[in-house]
Amino acid sequence: MALPVETFFLHPDYQGTLQSQIQQMIAQGILSGRFQPAEKLPSTRKLATHLSVSRITVTLAYNELLSNDYLTSRGRSGYYVSRNAPSPPNFKSVDPIEDAVDWTRAIGQRFSGGQTPRKPQEWAKYKHPFTYGQADPTLFDHANWRLCALKALGQRDFTPLTTDYYDQDDPQLIEFIARHTLPRRGISARPEQILITLGAQNALWLTTQVLLTQRRTAAFEDPCYHALRDILTQSRCNMAPVRVDQDGLPPDAIPPDANVIFTTPSHQCPTNGTMPMNRRRALLERAREMDALIVEDDYEFEMSFLKPPFPALKSLDADGRVIYVGSFSKSLFPGLRLGYLVGSEPFIKEARALRASVLRHPPGHIQRTAAYFLSLGHYDALVRRMGTAFHERREVMQQAIENNGLQIAGQGAYGGSSYWMRAPENVDTSELEKTLQSQGVLIDPGESFFGGEQRPKHFYRLAYSSIPSNRIAKGIELVAQAIRASEASGPTRKGDLALSESQAKPYHLLKD
Repeated sequence: MALPVETFFLHPDYQGTLQSQIQQMIAQGILSGRFQPAEKLPSTRKLATHLSVSRITVTLAYNELLSNDYLTSRGRSGYYVSRNAPSPPNFKSVDPIEDAVDWTRAIGQRFSGGQTPRKPQEWAKYKHPFTYGQADPTLFDHANWRLCALKALGQRDFTPLTTDYYDQDDPQLIEFIARHTLPRRGISARPEQILITLGAQNALWLTTQVLLTQRRTAAFEDPCYHALRDILTQSRCNMAPVRVDQDGLPPDAIPPDANVIFTTPSHQCPTNGTMPMNRRRALLERAREMDALIVEDDYEFEMSFLKPPFPALKSLDADGRVIYVGSFSKSLFPGLRLGYLVGSEPFIKEARALRASVLRHPPGHIQRTAAYFLSLGHYDALVRRMGTAFHERREVMQQAIENNGLQIAGQGAYGGSSYWMRAPENVDTSELEKTLQSQGVLIDPGESFFGGEQRPKHFYRLAYSSIPSNRIAKGIELVAQAIRASEASGPTRKGDLALSESQAKPYHLLKD
């Protein structure tokens, strides 16, 4: 099949002959990678008709490119992109278009500049990827996911595949979450109280948009999931960070004017602390006294391979003031972008309307594929397989950490997929990350999890979800060597970690 003629067009302001412009247009397409080797070009007749030029003009341009080995000719078959295209010719450069818009004035609201760090897209090419939240292809059930996707594409599922649900969701997926997923967390909910989202982050955004205004206050954990802080900042609400301790969010430290409380009680992000039952009840009582709402992000509850987790905070809620956020992104794969919200009907009604105005609903095919994967038992088998692998990797990492004298600042009591680590105070883990990348090691620096202007820089996270057991020990050894080299290079610049006594005190869960 030839390249479509619509790919080619003449620029009205080009200075030069039609033949040279056609020649340059094709050569630049080849050199930029848009036209691949062995791809067929349009016939001289079709291209001449499309460009409204004479056929001889196109033929001369093709012949010039042929002589320079940009193109090859195959008898009566036509012209093709050469596999040996040379370096670009010295064409006259076209002046770039200058943007006449003053974007500093045109942009009404800014959403860039948040704290969410960028991770290498090619993380799997690193030998020791201790990066968090990526899927391990050796554990995922590719075959059954493919079969479920094909099943969802079948004639029987034509309606859920193609229909516009408007503000509704796939009933099979909703039913599975209501009857199987939520009861495992002690939660009972009707379909009207469940909303499918594009991952937990989308669920947090919807919740923030519905519940918070510029006059309301959000209390949240510090350190916390950095994307949540960005979402709250963009909402322009009043922000009240609350320093966590070894048991998570302390209820007594929540300011009395807070309207919405965000927490990760089962698996604090990023310290991995678990909130005990007495504190969960105290948090609910505190919210009741303040007439505040609680948003519970219950991520990674499936990875409780050491012992069963506590029931979700939502299961203890007798007032309907807890909004529950769940996700399949960590237990299946992050690219799935499938999560869910559970809350009282008035809240879900507004969140549903907001979602419909922004994206209507997550794609029907994705929802139905996930519904099949869950209901046919593949999901439970995957979670068991991941739990077994994570348990082994955790033990290997624990031993490697001890052997290399590294310090653990937090670890999940029930499992999870990472360790929260502490380096010596004069080590900047953002710089450490750059050093380790050159050695094939990926870590997550901890600075972005903290709020404020003077954020500690010596914390970092090591995940074991994406690295095989036989590569962990060497990777930890490289981390330890890099930390020792960084520590020996001298103290951090004055002011980098200059925390006042009142600022430093709340970090006691991270101290020995």
